[in-house]
Amino acid sequence: MKLFTLKAPFMGYKRGTQFYLIAESEFIGVKEFVLRTKELTESITISERELLQNFTFIKNL
Repeated sequence: MKLFTLKAPFMGYKRGTQFYLIAESEFIGVKEFVLRTKELTESITISERELLQNFTFIKNL
């Protein structure tokens, strides 16, 4: 599992919020990622572009 943090406010979450990467999927060249907050209470589905623009990789767990 990978841990990411937000670079700036995004989708109602504050800068610095930590997320676990739960799942990755690719369909006809389009990648989607499912992230859950560190508290495991909420999840979001984002594109590869949104992941690269708004999140910073912290570490592998």
